Amino acid sequence: MEYFVNCNTSTLAPYGTALDANKAAHLYRRLGFSASVQTIDQATGQNAGTLVDTLVNQALAAPPLPAPPWGEWNNSNYPEDNDQARQIAGGQRSEWRLAYTNNLLDNGLKDRMSFFWSNHFVTELQVYECPSFLVEYTDCLQRNALGNFKTFVSEIGLTSAMLYYLDGVYNNGNNPNENYGRELYELFALGEGNNYTEEDIIETAKALTGYTERGEFGCTKVTFNPERFNNDNKTIFGQTGNWGYDDVINILFDERPNEIAEFICRKLYEFFVHPDSKDDAGNAQTIIDGMAATFLGNNFEIAPVLRQLFKSQHFFDDTTIGVIIKSPFDLYLNFIKETNFSYNNDMLERAIDQCSLLSQRLFSPVDVAGWQRDRSWINTNFMIGRWLTFEMFIDDFWSSDQEQFRTFGIDATGPGGTTTNDPDEVARAIIHKVTPKGFIEDVYYTTAYTVFRERYESDTVYQNGSWNMLLPFANAQVYDLLKHLIREPEYQLK
Repeated sequence: MEYFVNCNTSTLAPYGTALDANKAAHLYRRLGFSASVQTIDQATGQNAGTLVDTLVNQALAAPPLPAPPWGEWNNSNYPEDNDQARQIAGGQRSEWRLAYTNNLLDNGLKDRMSFFWSNHFVTELQVYECPSFLVEYTDCLQRNALGNFKTFVSEIGLTSAMLYYLDGVYNNGNNPNENYGRELYELFALGEGNNYTEEDIIETAKALTGYTERGEFGCTKVTFNPERFNNDNKTIFGQTGNWGYDDVINILFDERPNEIAEFICRKLYEFFVHPDSKDDAGNAQTIIDGMAATFLGNNFEIAPVLRQLFKSQHFFDDTTIGVIIKSPFDLYLNFIKETNFSYNNDMLERAIDQCSLLSQRLFSPVDVAGWQRDRSWINTNFMIGRWLTFEMFIDDFWSSDQEQFRTFGIDATGPGGTTTNDPDEVARAIIHKVTPKGFIEDVYYTTAYTVFRERYESDTVYQNGSWNMLLPFANAQVYDLLKHLIREPEYQLK
């Protein structure tokens, strides 16, 4: 696959042109997990600023997933027999993964952002032997997804999942554990080696001590034990005092605001715009600087930064479209949204499991640094797996309802979908619906048209002009084309 250099020189000035279908699809692929033909049709012709405000406001208003009955902090949910407890807990984690994935499909920017933060504030499934930890962690991601980043950092560090994962529950006053203090600076707030010292980490670890009260069964929310707190004076970023947890957060944001803003805005840029933020050919750094200024000017509120970015000429520049490689979750969820095919929980469960096989296990990134995304998704280990698992996914939809393939072909073609006698027109419309820019070269269109035509090649319907999407095997033609397209390089992009 071609390597895309970031040569985008557009600015953060508002994008003033009415959205065409391609730009509207780009917006929905980046802000959520794509959208149906009908949603793109409704967005076409709209003002970008107005639509972005609507989508951000919807995200801000969307509630988090309600906690299930077993999500309460109650050890009685788990019998003392360990094998039985593990079985129950496994079922509850699966139930929650499914509920959250349904939210990814339905919740637009809200859960695109919570999904992003799950790969920033990383934990992993091994800490969720108590599923209540997972519910609390997810709730924190969703509530803060577009909120205040300082509040977010403070709250996420006190979730039981994070305290277990980065050893905060073992951070005793007389024997500080440095794991969380180190990751707080290196991965969560500042970036590796970005204006902090080893001594800052050591002193911060002392200030974070005391959150060690774990309960008798280990399935109780972790709380503060003052007897395990280090009461010595600590010096962090040049500030000395008997600092505790809240002081660490305040000092971090007071003393290193510029570093925080640049680090977070760069991650947002690379996630939403282009994976390469340091190429000299474009002006990514200028854009990130502008985003950082907005972040600082709004006291670390996330939503204003997203509004600015998503309304910009830079975001809608043609060089930005189709340059990010789909993650496994993008691959599966975008297909559901774009085709508007009916699915059930069994199909979604299989998709979640197949994403795990492709190295994107929900709530459990590969390590504390998270999934590295982009080119790592299409290495030789995973490319064939993407094709084979996704073919089975399409087969599930075909087995469930063959007529929905016909409907998608008609909808993708627009008002003439039921009357056109040109199979190439339909195939081209489908190609442009499920890829960000279509094919790079005409020869690939020709190959796709041949695949689409195959079901009727032995008849004369093409020669006499009687072919149309209402013929008996037209639904199978869409099925054939989709299975062909998922192996194409352009399909891997968003």
